[in-house]
Amino acid sequence: MKLNSTYRRLWSLVAGILLILPYSGSQAQDKKTLSLKEAITLSIQNSKELKLSQAKIDAALASVKTAGNAQLPDLSVSGSYLRINSPNVSLKTGSDSSSGGSSTPKVNQVAYAMATVSVPIFSGFILQSQKASARYLAEAAKLDADKDREAVIQNTVDAYSNLYKSQQAVLLVQENLKQQQQRVTDFSNLEKNGIMARNDLLKAQLQASNVEVSLLEAESNLKLANISMNLLLGLPESTELAIDMNAFDQQVPAGAKAVTEWEVLALQNRKDAAALGLREKAADANIKATKGAYYPSVALTGGYVALDVPNFLTVTNAVNAGIGVKYNASSLWKNGSKVAEAKVQLQQVKVNEEMLTDNIHIAVNRAYQDYLVNQKKIDMYQTAIDQSEENYKIVKNKQENNLATTTDLLEADVANVQAKLNRAFAKADAMVSYTKLLETAGLLNESGPLVSGK
Repeated sequence: MKLNSTYRRLWSLVAGILLILPYSGSQAQDKKTLSLKEAITLSIQNSKELKLSQAKIDAALASVKTAGNAQLPDLSVSGSYLRINSPNVSLKTGSDSSSGGSSTPKVNQVAYAMATVSVPIFSGFILQSQKASARYLAEAAKLDADKDREAVIQNTVDAYSNLYKSQQAVLLVQENLKQQQQRVTDFSNLEKNGIMARNDLLKAQLQASNVEVSLLEAESNLKLANISMNLLLGLPESTELAIDMNAFDQQVPAGAKAVTEWEVLALQNRKDAAALGLREKAADANIKATKGAYYPSVALTGGYVALDVPNFLTVTNAVNAGIGVKYNASSLWKNGSKVAEAKVQLQQVKVNEEMLTDNIHIAVNRAYQDYLVNQKKIDMYQTAIDQSEENYKIVKNKQENNLATTTDLLEADVANVQAKLNRAFAKADAMVSYTKLLETAGLLNESGPLVSGK
């Protein structure tokens, strides 16, 4: 019972690790060899988050264009044709009525056309400030998209690591199952010859059955990881992925930089920090635009008018040009609240910058510590493998000489398999933790050597 409990705990641990996957799916059929670099390329091409980010960039660029168009001339053309009744028209010419009568014109229709143009000269810096604010926000949207791109890359590395772990678990369990089945065969022969007790054979058979169950669990986890990867990459769910089993064998750089250096790099390179800096400039420009309502607006104006009142009046070639000034005096007591609101928005951006700085400090330190721990785990688990293999040899030799029980032998075998699994997982975790450190420092991109296979 002790052996059974130990073995079940081992494979429950394996299943638990592999089930912590952020995806789900169905069975796979078509086979495709997939490198980490190709996985990242496909995830970037098919990411819905990045498509949404591009839509936000397009909207921000449209706002920039709209703000720029406000400085262009305004041109309007209008015209009307009116039918009217027969009005009573009395012309006051100032002449003596005794000089003779005058006929009243018959007016029953009016037609006119008008064209006006206005070119803004000064608007209290409203137009210039609005244009600057829109431009800063467009640049911030681009940086947000870069940050989202880094997150997509990191998610792909995580998913690729989970798929690697799942495949490694299946391979190790398959290998161990062969060993268990061979042990059952050997013990069965010994039991038939009266050399081994029936109970020891049953223990070996029980362990082989437990490994078969563990293999089913590992294969199920592999299918889930495989389909989740297909969904992430935009591939058909039936695609069976064969990843590069050596993808996580490349050497992760040693921790040459101190954590303070990583923090400096993060503050210099983080796209979200740079985006907040641009949003602060946009908020400042918005304050200037709001204050512009305190000033009058000045514009060059021009126009053309044509009027025709049959039997009465015809006007053509009436052209005008000049300078127009407009001032809304009510802004002196109405605009103060808008300026105060704009200042509050700027203060909110500054507080967000301070909060982000604190979050960067925490995230970099957490990622750095995870990176160091996972690096050390590789060597530690390699030592554990060496020790477990040597221990298995010793226990096996003792068991063959009746100095150790079959339970001791099977537990030594479990410890050896667990050490191999731990090291395989540690290699993947070390790579993932390093790319996470690069992401927190704003240095992760698809052309980097650790994610491109260079």
